Amino acid sequence: MEKHQRIVNNVLELIGDTPLIRLNKITQHLSGQFLVKYEGYNPGHSMKDRIALHIVEEAERRGVLKKGSTVIETTSGNTGFSVAMVCLIKGYNCILAVNSKASEGKIGMLKAMGAKVYVCPAHVSADDPRSYYEVAKRLHAETADSVYINQYFNSLNSESHYLSTGPEIWEQTEGKVTHVVVASGTGGTISGVGKYLKEKNPNIKVLGVDAYGSLLKKFHETKELDTNELYPYRIEGLGKNLIPSATNFEVIDVFEKVKDEDAAHRARELAVSEGLFTGYTSGAVLQATMQYADKGYFDKDSMVVLVLPDHGSRYMEKIYSDEWMQEQGFFDSQKVSSGEVEYV
Repeated sequence: MEKHQRIVNNVLELIGDTPLIRLNKITQHLSGQFLVKYEGYNPGHSMKDRIALHIVEEAERRGVLKKGSTVIETTSGNTGFSVAMVCLIKGYNCILAVNSKASEGKIGMLKAMGAKVYVCPAHVSADDPRSYYEVAKRLHAETADSVYINQYFNSLNSESHYLSTGPEIWEQTEGKVTHVVVASGTGGTISGVGKYLKEKNPNIKVLGVDAYGSLLKKFHETKELDTNELYPYRIEGLGKNLIPSATNFEVIDVFEKVKDEDAAHRARELAVSEGLFTGYTSGAVLQATMQYADKGYFDKDSMVVLVLPDHGSRYMEKIYSDEWMQEQGFFDSQKVSSGEVEYV
């Protein structure tokens, strides 16, 4: 009996085994089949449930977590929610250092899950004492009996996807997948999925997604860390201003950069064309897929899997807010139609 057809002991047993859904309208002009791995289906509404559970359970197995311990993490929102959820069920305290790009709604959700939240400025260097990396390190040093997950430099991040997301994609496509399109932030998802699939079939192409304002694409191509690539951007959970050791650049074939505006509109387009309510990074993955298609990466025999990281409910104050979109100037060049509200 499948997990969604039986009684489970708690929400953690619902993590993983997310559905693969065919895109119909939005990719009908492209060659090949396009399928989305819908990670918003996890109980915490994002793929970060996978790494939170795996890392916490590994810490338990090693005996470094016990009753009353505190789990500390750096997050732009989704990982924090997943860590807080896991901690609630397992009985640990949770402290989160959050990037200020996270919306008030996301921060409120973290508080609702019992976490203590520290909001840190987004547009400072990684070694600035105010950055969420440095704040998390300081909190770990100051908090007795604490464990710092540190997803950016934790090999268990990619291992969780090597053990779960990669095998699921292989099995769901019956080994016919030819390309995967995956956003890279910490790099755990693309590294774990890419490693597993390339072990199964070295010809599978692992197509990365980066943001303009991030340095990952250029580092992948040159192995040089060029800080001139860096400038503020709006997409959450995508790109980096440092090189996470959780990223295995060797399994990534190529990167494509996407713009904030394009990613926002693609997410809204996914909702109105396919009924898939997804987050900002999911829009970036779709936009990158379109750009890869324009460059001739796919043909009629391609089976392309897009990994969509989270659910759209986390972005009501941003990409799904007409006011926010207008403030960013994102309605100047295009506008995806959506529903209307009339008060009577």
